[in-house]
Amino acid sequence: MFSKTFLAIAALLSTALVSSATPLEKRQRARLVRQCTVPNTVALTFDDGPYNYLRDIVNTLDAAGAKGTFFFNGNNWGCIYDPANRERVKYAYDHGHLVASHTWGHRNLATLSWDQIHDEMWRVEQALMRITGAKPAFMRPPYGSYNDLVLDAAGNRGQTVVIWDFDSQDTAGASAQTSRNLYDQAIGGRPNTILTLNHETIATTAYEVLPYAIQRLQAAGYRLVTLSECLGTSSYQSVSAPGTPDVSRSLFRASMFRFGNSLPRFRRAGGVDSNRTDTPQSPTSYCPRL
Repeated sequence: MFSKTFLAIAALLSTALVSSATPLEKRQRARLVRQCTVPNTVALTFDDGPYNYLRDIVNTLDAAGAKGTFFFNGNNWGCIYDPANRERVKYAYDHGHLVASHTWGHRNLATLSWDQIHDEMWRVEQALMRITGAKPAFMRPPYGSYNDLVLDAAGNRGQTVVIWDFDSQDTAGASAQTSRNLYDQAIGGRPNTILTLNHETIATTAYEVLPYAIQRLQAAGYRLVTLSECLGTSSYQSVSAPGTPDVSRSLFRASMFRFGNSLPRFRRAGGVDSNRTDTPQSPTSYCPRL
């Protein structure tokens, strides 16, 4: 009798634990976007910031009545928590441009484990929420590199994965004239929409290519809008006051996503590989935080 009762209780506990783990651990494939969907729109997107040229890029966009989308890293060309970089992120956000995730350290996500991918995503999400109050709805994998694991991780985090259908080739060493020619070629084909890739860390992009591209695109009749506008979707998952997010909830979610390998095997439900043995990066490896 005792053994039957014990087994029944154990079964109930196991079911409860698996059920409680499922919402966080079940894999949900993210939507993958390569082009805009709203007719006659162009999304000018900028990767790898925040960087020195951001304010000038924002001012150029604003002067033309255009909006841009900024995919920010946490610690690539500089730490996002540095005062100057915090101000740059806030400046873009406050001026109505879209801020989104480009991961923490610009690592190739397709080479990382499940826990490492979540770590890269989680860190920059926390930074953007602390600085702007906005929880990003979009992420762009560095180098445009992704696999099913990346799509599943982004889906679990409620994000859309964004690539592009036009590359200015600025980080490939293209001259300003070459990038301008590429824009001309794209516009000449008169596509219904354009989703561009540019980098705010390139001076010629900020000061020579962008003003030219804006003029040519608007002359062709395109509306230069944020990524969310060109897709007809919400800009963010949620928006609240800037500052430190709910620490208890954030730490709980982080432990589930980033430290899941310490869970018993029967809790590795919903598609999370119970055989993974990788060790998540330590939070102490963050650059200085707020």
